[in-house]
Amino acid sequence: MSVTAEQLFMEELPKLFQPDRAGSTKASVQFDLSGDQPGQYHVNIADGKLDSQKGPATSPDLTLAAAGDDLVKIFTGGLDPTAAFMSGKLKIKGNMALALRLQSLFSRP
Repeated sequence: MSVTAEQLFMEELPKLFQPDRAGSTKASVQFDLSGDQPGQYHVNIADGKLDSQKGPATSPDLTLAAAGDDLVKIFTGGLDPTAAFMSGKLKIKGNMALALRLQSLFSRP
């Protein structure tokens, strides 16, 4: 799957979201992207639904920072999120438990 960071957030993440796995999760997650595909996006998860928006979140529970290309790879299965974190390609600020759970809320294409 070859998508841009903007396509990932605005088109693909809502399709990959697994509402049955979200349960009572209520969270706001901000993504700060750098590199060739810079930008800010955020998702709000509540009531088994995902709302994906361009721009910063008002009060995020979790902020993930990475190169846009790397974040696309993480969500499309080309880069293991744990390996990305351990190598410094992915930076996490905020609710670490949510960060660990986030991967399970999305299917892989």
